[in-house]
Amino acid sequence: MIPKDPVMLLSYVNTQLRDFYKSLDALCEDKDLDREELVEKMALIDYEYDPSTNQFI
Repeated sequence: MIPKDPVMLLSYVNTQLRDFYKSLDALCEDKDLDREELVEKMALIDYEYDPSTNQFI
């Protein structure tokens, strides 16, 4: 289960990306997450995915 709170979700997702996944698509596919929904949740706290660093910044 992933966190519902956007700030906790940010920490969780960035840790997962850093430690286990080469891309946001790989994370979403493995965890069965809706990529667009995740990106929208991160946008609520002014973060966007940066593929060059593989994290939300």
